[in-house]
Amino acid sequence: MNIPDDEKRELLRLIPQVNELVDAANNTGDFEEIPRPVLLQAVRRVLAAFRELILSNEDAGITARELEMDSLLMTVTKRVEGMMGPSLRRVINATGVVLHTNLGRAPLSPGALDAVTEISRGYCNLEYRLVTGDRYSRQEHLDMLLCWLTGAESALVVNNNAAAVLLVLAALARGREVIVSRGQLVEIGDSFRLPDIMRHSGAVLKEVGTTNRTSLADYGNAIGPETAMLMRVHPSNFRIMGYTEEVPLRDLVGLGRQSHIPVVEDLGSGSLVELDPHGLPGEHTAGVSVAEGADLVTFSADKLLGGPQAGIIVGSDEYVVALRKHPLARALRVDKMVIAALEATLRDYLDPESAWDKVPALRMMAESEQSVRKRARRLERILDKAGHPGLDYAVVRDVSRVGGGTLPLAEIPSYCLSVSHSGLSPSKLEELLRNARPPVVGRLKEDRLLLDLRTVRGDEVSAIGSILAGLP
Repeated sequence: MNIPDDEKRELLRLIPQVNELVDAANNTGDFEEIPRPVLLQAVRRVLAAFRELILSNEDAGITARELEMDSLLMTVTKRVEGMMGPSLRRVINATGVVLHTNLGRAPLSPGALDAVTEISRGYCNLEYRLVTGDRYSRQEHLDMLLCWLTGAESALVVNNNAAAVLLVLAALARGREVIVSRGQLVEIGDSFRLPDIMRHSGAVLKEVGTTNRTSLADYGNAIGPETAMLMRVHPSNFRIMGYTEEVPLRDLVGLGRQSHIPVVEDLGSGSLVELDPHGLPGEHTAGVSVAEGADLVTFSADKLLGGPQAGIIVGSDEYVVALRKHPLARALRVDKMVIAALEATLRDYLDPESAWDKVPALRMMAESEQSVRKRARRLERILDKAGHPGLDYAVVRDVSRVGGGTLPLAEIPSYCLSVSHSGLSPSKLEELLRNARPPVVGRLKEDRLLLDLRTVRGDEVSAIGSILAGLP
């Protein structure tokens, strides 16, 4: 339904001039701390938005009351808050997904946070050797630790695992063939497809085998004079079950040695500790890949490792040196904050057992059901005490996920608070929590909102309780 022309003209007449609304804002005294350019921009955007809505072909439901000065000032206030406040904000993750990509993946350990703060507040020896006073590579801060932890000869860190794969292909296989099983031509988050990375690197993809079965003979028959690399890719976010066959890394390495062709394994998430003892089977560590002879291994730092976003490359010194010399290495390098956070995280792994306590992602994955249940019961007691008449809630058992394209079949037993509201739909309740301060992100299931306490810190429980108790 269109707004009649005479009504449009009347509404447009009610819109004040920019300077009128700015003066009114200044007279309230509420905007004294706001920079004038910000206030001016907010006023212009508010008035332009109303003008656009009125002139649009559809009835936007605008009333004369909304164009009164008091109402406009409230709208300007919200606009200013949006402009002045940070866009990137802390969120309480109550989804139960430990490595939630949309929520920033792995939270950093206290040691990593302290390291970032210390290094960021002033200058540091990023590329300066303090002993001799000359320049050296920023990679040296991480090389020794990564070699200790994986058994590799050398290491290199870039800004994510996709960058690591791109660099390896561009430096070692540009214009030549890379042999990959069809069952490993993966697509992971944000439309990252291995064939696309191959194409942009300049390497030529040579597929072997079938989606579900690839043999060592398939690789051997595909090797030719243009073969630069044999590549093994972790399936990350999916599994092929049933009638399947894939070539063990050790066998692929043997074939590579016979043919004098390097073997590269893209581990995807990658781990530095064995996960099986904590009920998370299906992954081998980067150290195992190195021990089985892979010439290069790439993996993420912000998934199972639990550090900042980065891509780690470990392996033969010969090939890592070639990567360091490639022009892309500079374009893909990490900054001082990533190096500080990653170095601190890697030091947490020097004692593998204590890493399960120090690294938040590992701790959340390994925490017992009983411990998670205690937090759920604590949240329940907070709401009991608040006595909100519209809330219905109960502690229920459910499962958490690892996330981040990692261990897609793994289900971690957990406890949640199942919440509903007599006056709000589940989706509206979820929306209100998303827009709370701090935002709380849960998951909807069977007309209830589930708040999974596995991914909620102990000091966040009371904040969730206060938000729920304060609902209308």
